[in-house]
Amino acid sequence: MKAGMFLVASVSSYVLFVMTMIYAVAFFGNFLMPRTIDGFAVTPFSEALAVNVSLLCLFALQHSGMARTAFKKSVTRAVPVCLERSLFVFISSVTVIVLMLFWKPMGAIVWSVEPTLLRALITGAYFSGWVLIVWSTFLIDHLSYFGLRQAHTAYRGGICEIPGFQTPGAYRVVRHPIHTGWLIILWAAPTMTVTRLTLATGLTIYILAGTRLAEAGLKCRFEPYAQYVRKVPMLMPSIRRHLAIRRGD
Repeated sequence: MKAGMFLVASVSSYVLFVMTMIYAVAFFGNFLMPRTIDGFAVTPFSEALAVNVSLLCLFALQHSGMARTAFKKSVTRAVPVCLERSLFVFISSVTVIVLMLFWKPMGAIVWSVEPTLLRALITGAYFSGWVLIVWSTFLIDHLSYFGLRQAHTAYRGGICEIPGFQTPGAYRVVRHPIHTGWLIILWAAPTMTVTRLTLATGLTIYILAGTRLAEAGLKCRFEPYAQYVRKVPMLMPSIRRHLAIRRGD
């Protein structure tokens, strides 16, 4: 019965995440929804900036803190191991919901692309960032990434093994395609406001710092990772390396 409850909890966490991300596509892209990242500045600039920076710090602390090995070990003393990843997914979803709910528009336009075709291309790049993120999770085992496989394995009475080191598809081009997708989403904006620039700058700093920190742990967990780092760029594809591979160098 407990294993069944764990599976229900894991599926519920996944459903919440999917719904949150669907809204996030509209929120960050300023599409359709009544509340998006931009809008009329209804609070003083200094107050809006303070609130937004606080929300970014909350997001960074939650993601980085819960990703640390020490935190995972402490959590699994109170929560079954099969639910540890689902708990991370659930709390991450709640953090993103809080960010979208309390984010304050700050007004002012930094740049605005006028040609219709160019705006359409930039918008297309924005959606391609989301596609890259989703595709990348399937490349490395979508079910494990969101905790579903762990809960299902426990439900069937098995032991969920940690996936080994692998570099399928986009992972042969960059080491962290999910983070690359996020950078595309943040900066592919035909109209860049101060509000969006604040979000993009804050999360870019977090992604760069967090990725470096995460890689230190990956080098300890996977012996081939150090060689992988030397061969494959972190976030931006290398045209020179791609041409070298095609030549057989």
